[in-house]
Amino acid sequence: MMPCPPLIKDDLINRYDKPGPHYSSYPPVTEFHDRISESDYRDWARISNEEPIPKPLSLYFHIPFCSPICHYCGGNKMVSANSDRVETYLRDLEREIEIQSSLFDLDREVRQLHWGGGTPGFLSHRQSQQLMEKIARHFKLKDDVASDYSIEIIPRLMAKDGIAHLRKLGFTRISMGPQDLDEEARRETNPAQSLETTSAVIHDARRFGFRSINLDLVYGLPHQTAESFARTLATVIDLGPDRITMHDCAHLPHRLPAQCRSQPDNLPDAKRAAAVLQAAIDKLLDAGYEYIGMNQFVRPEDELAVARREGSLRRNFHGHSARGHCDSIGFGISAISNIGDNFSQNTTELDSYKEILQNQQLPIARGFHSNLDDLLRGEIIHDLACHFRLDLRRVAKRWGIDFAHYFENELRRLGDMEEDGLVELGEGEIVISETGRLLERNICMVFDNYQQN
Repeated sequence: MMPCPPLIKDDLINRYDKPGPHYSSYPPVTEFHDRISESDYRDWARISNEEPIPKPLSLYFHIPFCSPICHYCGGNKMVSANSDRVETYLRDLEREIEIQSSLFDLDREVRQLHWGGGTPGFLSHRQSQQLMEKIARHFKLKDDVASDYSIEIIPRLMAKDGIAHLRKLGFTRISMGPQDLDEEARRETNPAQSLETTSAVIHDARRFGFRSINLDLVYGLPHQTAESFARTLATVIDLGPDRITMHDCAHLPHRLPAQCRSQPDNLPDAKRAAAVLQAAIDKLLDAGYEYIGMNQFVRPEDELAVARREGSLRRNFHGHSARGHCDSIGFGISAISNIGDNFSQNTTELDSYKEILQNQQLPIARGFHSNLDDLLRGEIIHDLACHFRLDLRRVAKRWGIDFAHYFENELRRLGDMEEDGLVELGEGEIVISETGRLLERNICMVFDNYQQN
């Protein structure tokens, strides 16, 4: 079992209390720009087909609808009680499937499939079945142990036979969020997920053969304390999920008006939020979970833990993955694609999405074409985020660089972090210490050329 990271001292919390990317991509999404065109994307797809061994595919479908909206949620979502609006969106989604599938060779297997949102659970059985059938007609789906087909759900929106229906559609993994089970903190999530509802969904998922269950928890909520969250964790651990992901609650009332209801005095400061996270780490490690980074904990037998031990763990837009070596295609508003070394993102506007697709074009609004420096830094950040160490000799040989010279400024900044006990700068390697694992994003940011100001 991985040792528990020591409690970070208050002065370190204050010094490193800086938001940063989760590095599901490099460069981060914040660096995407509008100089990427549909023509660029089509070229990327063509080149990917011409590779000696084309990568398998990963498909992401964004279902933006939800009801009601959670106050803490920063995702691209909308409340909709209008069934016509949902049906129109699904027809547009099917049109995008047709256009995208024409760009990729039909024999490229889909190794990852993910429906997110919003919540895909907002869809009726008929709607979800029609969407999956449309996907299956245009892409090569395989329901086997080598595939990872996952869906985000909200337990309170699931019909009685909802889990059985999702398994019949081919999904093998579900993710859901009680966020917090403490009565006072739960009021901030609007609406709260009850323990009874969450437990019933987990029971059904086990009964119908889902291979993996993830629970999302949120730390940093108003009124939340280390003690109250420890009680939530004890209950969650008893539920026995395969994965537990901790999300920090960003208080952004200027972007999320629903958060304005939270009184400033009830918001935890960085020290209190860190105490909640530390208590969570203690409890989860004691319960036998392994910490694989970016605030995610998994059972030792989970494929993510196995991938980390074998050195094959990767990160993509769905988080950690044991099948990250894929070209990823995003469908729906705001969805992101990663083809080869390049990125594109769809428009976030529903009307624009519809209008562009009606003209038989892809609704690409922005993206990024990576250069060699981006690829080098992305590989370094990947190794640090997924493996907590970096082999400097391997990187230098692979990229033909003098590492100490190329990253002179970065190594100087890491020297300060070494004094703080966050990293160990050995002969030919960088190792993130046990304490540093709580601040791995800050360590990765050292090599992020877009975070230097």
